Amino acid sequence: MKVDLFDFELPQELIALRPAAARDSARQLIVRLGVEPELADDVVSNLPSHLNPGDVLVFNDTRVIPARLSGRRVGRGDAEPHIEVTLHLRTGEAGWKAFAKPGRKLAVGDTICFGAKGEACYAGVLTATVEAKGDGGEIDLAFSLHGAYLDEAIALHGEMPLPPYIASKRATDERDRTDYQTMFAAKDGAVAAPTAALHFTPQLMDRLAARGVSHEFVTLHVGAGTFLPVKADDTSCHKMHSEWGVVSEDVAARLNAARKAGGRIIAVGTTPLRLLESAAGEDGVIHGWTGATDIFITPGYRFRAVDVLMTNFHLPKSTLFMLVSAFCGLDVMQRAYAHAIEKGYRFYSYGDSSLLFPPAP
Repeated sequence: MKVDLFDFELPQELIALRPAAARDSARQLIVRLGVEPELADDVVSNLPSHLNPGDVLVFNDTRVIPARLSGRRVGRGDAEPHIEVTLHLRTGEAGWKAFAKPGRKLAVGDTICFGAKGEACYAGVLTATVEAKGDGGEIDLAFSLHGAYLDEAIALHGEMPLPPYIASKRATDERDRTDYQTMFAAKDGAVAAPTAALHFTPQLMDRLAARGVSHEFVTLHVGAGTFLPVKADDTSCHKMHSEWGVVSEDVAARLNAARKAGGRIIAVGTTPLRLLESAAGEDGVIHGWTGATDIFITPGYRFRAVDVLMTNFHLPKSTLFMLVSAFCGLDVMQRAYAHAIEKGYRFYSYGDSSLLFPPAP
């Protein structure tokens, strides 16, 4: 499909720079597909009224690490150009794939020293060697530390990797270390938040439980590739970056049992949806899964594991807008986004929510 089909105009003032003061007070657009699509304005705190006893919410329990590192290239004479690195996929105890800016100033074999300007590169300071270069500024890094020591150094030197549409408008601050983390964050490894779950609070979870709605956790470490624009003219030419995830055997068994009993699987965000669809067979049965997925969902895809999707509003011409268009239809999502823009919904990671009900199979 032509990528231009997924374009739309968004007023810049609708890009949310901070989350709603009370997380579950964010607005939520309900999209139901029946004989005719129905759009209804609501708030996230009313989510229990849209779900049934026996339904299961699936959350991504990944935790965002401070994956944006600022440093300088060293070892090539007096010139030490500033280099900004965003980690996006761990490749080993000491290895990460990353996006570098400006990538043109790096070559294989270069050393990057992370820390304050003028700080000497000595034992205990974080350094990395460029082991490979790819397209679009992508590099493979081998760090001087490994395992938990590397994790501690990244936490010390790194900043929260806010999406570019926020970072270009304001500086990252201490509030983002909590604002850009869900209440379920448990397993370090993501460089972008599973933002649909930012709307949940303990009080909302209590009300969902009282309604008879249960929940499960999967893990998908979201990579910075989620923010990359689709540069191809046609979706068939776009290559997705892979992300590492886990669906445990126990979670898979409980989800299959809930569905067999008539419950619906509600993915809270596109990341658990992509992971569950990767773990499901053609018959819709979800299996245990551990590994990388680069699944790319566009209109025409037959969903197997997920019945309802809760998700924020996505970038034009993005793989995520393509995914929601596959879930409910491009024409329906164009109409839904036009409604959201007209009504002043807040967009993107810190923005408002939508709850998508496709036609029952």
